[in-house]
Amino acid sequence: MAEATATMEVRKPDESVGVIDIKGDITANSEETLMDAWSQAGEGTRAVILNFSGLEYMNSGGIGLLVTLLVRANRARQRLLAFGLSEHYRQIFELTRLDEAVSIYDDEQSALASV
Repeated sequence: MAEATATMEVRKPDESVGVIDIKGDITANSEETLMDAWSQAGEGTRAVILNFSGLEYMNSGGIGLLVTLLVRANRARQRLLAFGLSEHYRQIFELTRLDEAVSIYDDEQSALASV
């Protein structure tokens, strides 16, 4: 199995929200790393915020992982939010209609304020 090329750091600015800082590439090989981070960030929270400002590359496998996260968040009755997306990845979110399910913000402060 190929090695993950992304690192995830989890922060909890307060008890109601977890933030996942993503650095590197999100591909199908990132599944274990991303799901572990989501489990840590989502435990006991109302929302999980994905920080894409350190994202270097994401392919269709990575988009599939985001859909999996969205399903898990919906089952847990949590919101999934994002910020730090480049214009290219914002367009990908629009094309795949992920922007209809994941709230996208310009910065962390805006995302936190919406929770």
